Amino acid sequence: MPSRRNFLTATAALPLVGFAAPPQDFDFVHFTDCHLQPELDGIAGTRQCFQKINTLRPAFAIAGGDLVMDADAGPKKRAQDLYRGYQEVQKELRMPVHAVIGNHDVVGTQPDSGFADEDPDMGKAWFERQFGARYRSFNYKGWHFVLLDSIQTDAMRIFSGKIDAEQLRWLKNDLAAQPKGTPVIVATHVPLVSAAMQIVPDPWKTASTYLITNGPEVLEALKPYNVKAVLQGHTHIREKVVYDGVQYLTSGAVCGDWWRGARLGHPEGFAYIQVRGGEVNWRYETYGWKSRA
Repeated sequence: MPSRRNFLTATAALPLVGFAAPPQDFDFVHFTDCHLQPELDGIAGTRQCFQKINTLRPAFAIAGGDLVMDADAGPKKRAQDLYRGYQEVQKELRMPVHAVIGNHDVVGTQPDSGFADEDPDMGKAWFERQFGARYRSFNYKGWHFVLLDSIQTDAMRIFSGKIDAEQLRWLKNDLAAQPKGTPVIVATHVPLVSAAMQIVPDPWKTASTYLITNGPEVLEALKPYNVKAVLQGHTHIREKVVYDGVQYLTSGAVCGDWWRGARLGHPEGFAYIQVRGGEVNWRYETYGWKSRA
């Protein structure tokens, strides 16, 4: 019969099934809204940004959507050229890249794009072929990352920010499958929580295009879990909102004001994120771009 001391030693060596392992420290980058295009030297600007990212040597990067400019507006050759150009520039990044979809990455959805409703290339297929499923998740060093598709287009081809019902069911199941206490970071193109509606003087903005319209449903799905941060894009401003202990971090835009300089005083740049002791530290990095506009 084993001694009580030996029994305790053996028991202590067993893993605590269902609970998260201690998270590790690492750094990563969140860049968003490249709006890559040849006009106004947008390709050269994106390349310069990626060169700066390489010098920081992050473990990986999350691309926050609107990787290209107006693939939704067509025509098809233009959309193809933009996607091809972005892929060529992204190859220069010396780390894995995980991308979420933005409204300008959805191909041919604007009514005057020249795409017929039955065209198989219209929509999100190009993005999914090149960057992965429109919503998905991955794990890294004890952290769980969730990448959401916040872009929905109705029968009239009108875009709005929303997490669709199918995706919301997946999100709940995905989070429920993680070990208890796992720290979570969410990435979305359209903001989930933001003050942009109050501070951005844009005559075109509406709540349906600037924010996730079913935000309360999404927040309710996230609430039971250890969500540390939500990474956001779309508005081209740097912004940090803390609500109920969660940081909602909008990481400006690689293109600034669509390659015409700073956007409302927010220069071209990206976010550098340090994960330390189970917490998220976020800072904005510029890369020295000078607009020729």
